[in-house]
Amino acid sequence: MRKHLGLQTNKTKTTSRYTKVFCASLIASALSLSGCATNKPISDTLAGKNKAQPTQTGLSAEFVYKYLVAEIAGQRGDFATSGAAFYDLARTSREPSLAERAAKIAAYGKVGGLAIPAVKLWAELDPSSNEAQQAMTELYIATGKLDEAKPFLAQLLVKEETRAGGFLYLNTLLNKSPDKAAVLKLVQALAEPYPELAEAQVAIAQAAWGAKQSDKTLNALTKAEALKPGWNVPALLKGQVLFEQSPEAAIQFYQAFLVKYPQSNEVRLNLAKTLVNQKQYDAAKKHYPVIIQHAKESAEKNTAEVTALIGLLSSQSGDYAAAESYYKQAIELGFKNPDQLHIYLAQAAEKQKQDKSAIDWYNKVQPASAHYLEAQLNLANIIARTESADKAIEKLDAIDDLTTEQQIIVIQSQANILAKAKRDQEAFDLLDKAVKNMPNTSELIYDYALAAERIKKFDLMEAELRKSIAVKPDFAAAYNALGYSFADRNIRLNEAIKLIEKALSFSPNDHYMLDSLGWAHYRKGNLDKALQYLQQAYNTSQDPEIAAHLGEVLWKKGKRDEATKVWNDALTADPNNEVLINTTNKFKTIQSNS
Repeated sequence: MRKHLGLQTNKTKTTSRYTKVFCASLIASALSLSGCATNKPISDTLAGKNKAQPTQTGLSAEFVYKYLVAEIAGQRGDFATSGAAFYDLARTSREPSLAERAAKIAAYGKVGGLAIPAVKLWAELDPSSNEAQQAMTELYIATGKLDEAKPFLAQLLVKEETRAGGFLYLNTLLNKSPDKAAVLKLVQALAEPYPELAEAQVAIAQAAWGAKQSDKTLNALTKAEALKPGWNVPALLKGQVLFEQSPEAAIQFYQAFLVKYPQSNEVRLNLAKTLVNQKQYDAAKKHYPVIIQHAKESAEKNTAEVTALIGLLSSQSGDYAAAESYYKQAIELGFKNPDQLHIYLAQAAEKQKQDKSAIDWYNKVQPASAHYLEAQLNLANIIARTESADKAIEKLDAIDDLTTEQQIIVIQSQANILAKAKRDQEAFDLLDKAVKNMPNTSELIYDYALAAERIKKFDLMEAELRKSIAVKPDFAAAYNALGYSFADRNIRLNEAIKLIEKALSFSPNDHYMLDSLGWAHYRKGNLDKALQYLQQAYNTSQDPEIAAHLGEVLWKKGKRDEATKVWNDALTADPNNEVLINTTNKFKTIQSNS
C-alpha cells in the first residue's frame, strides 16, 4: 500500500472562508509592526505606543473608561473584548487610529466577525492611508467583490514610478479569488490604459493562464516580449505554458531564447530543469558549468544557492557523485542553510551505498537545527537496515523535547520500521495506542488503517480510511489506499475505480495512483485501459510494484517478451522486492506448466 505523508493539524474554525483569507493577510500586517516579538503591552505591539492614543481633547469619563477596558483586555490576551471596545470607540469618536487598532487586534486575535467591519471603518476614516486602502482592497477581493476592488487597484497603478511593480504584484493580490475569468476581465481593464507597458501584458498573461486560456496567455506574452526584449519573466511563463502543451516545445523555446540572450541564467536554469524532467540528463549536464559561471558573474550573489540547485538536478539525474561535489561546493561558498545540504549529502551517500559516510553527514546536524528530527529519522532507517529494528526504535525513543506533532511523526516512523521488519502486529499495536492517546490527525489515522490492513483487519481499515477522509476531504492518499485495497482484493471494483479517480482529481498524474487505477481496471478485465494507466505510471517512475503490475498486464495481452523485459529491468534495480518476485515466479510457473 502506498503512503503519502505530510502532517497537517486540522483545526475547527468558525469564521467564513473569505474572512480567514483576509485575516491571514491582515495578521501579517499586524505582525510586521515593531514590538511583536517583545513583551510590550498589546497596545504597543499592535499599533505602536503612541500611534493610536486618542487625539480628542475634553474626553468624557465614559470614553476614557472604555479605552482603559480595551487596553487592559488586550494586555490580558482577551482580543475579542479589546478589539470590540476599540471598534466601538472608533465608531463614536470617528478616530482613524482607533479603527486601525480594532482591525489589527481582530486579525491578530483571529476575531473573525470583527475584522471585516473594522477594516471598512478604518478605510472610511483614513482614506489617505495606503495600508488601510490595501487592506480594503484585499477585503473586497477576499469576499469576491472584484468590481468594488477595481478603483482601489487602479489607484495602485497611478504613479508612474511604481506602476510596473504594481502590475507585477496584481496577480499576487488576486490569486485567492476563485473566479479566474472575472480576474482576467479585471486585469485586462486595469491594463487597458497602458498598452505599451510590458509589465501590464505580463499581468494579463498571468491572469489568462490562471483562467486556463493559453491562447490569450501566449498572445500577451508575445506583446511583452516585443515591448521588453530579453526579459526573463515572460520567457519563463511562456516556457511553462509551452511545457503543458509539449515538453519538447518548451525545450526548443528555451534553446532559441538562449541563442539570442545567452546571459539569461534563469531561463538556462529552467531549461536544465526541463531536460532533467524529460530524462535528457547529458543535455542538461552541459549547461551546469555555464549556469554556475553566470551566477558568479551576476549581481545577485547567489552562487551558493545556484550550486546547491545544480546538486539537486544532478541527484535527480542519478549522478550522486556529482551531486555530492556540488553540495560540498555550495557549503564552501556559504550556503545559508548548511544542515539542509548535510541531509542531501547523506542521502547521496546512501544512494551510493556508503552508509558510514551517510551516518557521518547526518550526525553533523545538531539538536538545535530545524533539520535535526529529519536527520534522526533517516539515521534510524539506516540502523534498522544495517543493525536491527529494535536499535532503530531505541534511537528514536531517545530524542527529547518533541512537540506533539513531532511525537506523531516519530511514532509513524517507528511503525514503518516495524512494518518493514514484518512485525505487523507490533506496528499495529503502536499505532492503535497512538490514535487512542494522542490528537488524531488524518495522516495518523491513515497509517493506522494501513497497519490494520496488514493484519487482515479489513473492516477496521475501511472504517479508519473513511474517517480520515471525513477529517480531510481532499486527502488523496486515503481515497487511493481504499480503492487500491478493494482492487487488490478483487472486490467492489466499480467503487474502487471511483475512489481512485477521486484521488487523481486531487493529485493529477501521481504515478502511484495511476498504477492503482490501472490495477483496478485490470481486475475488472479492462486490459486496454489498464495498460494505458500502468504505462503512464511506469513512464513516470520505474517503481518495482508498478513494474510487476505492468508486466502482468502485458503478459495477459500476449506481449510476453515486453513483460519479461519490464520484470528483468525491475529485478536488476530492486532484486528483493516481494511483489515483483512473487509476480515473476507466478508467471514462470504458468509458463512451465503450459
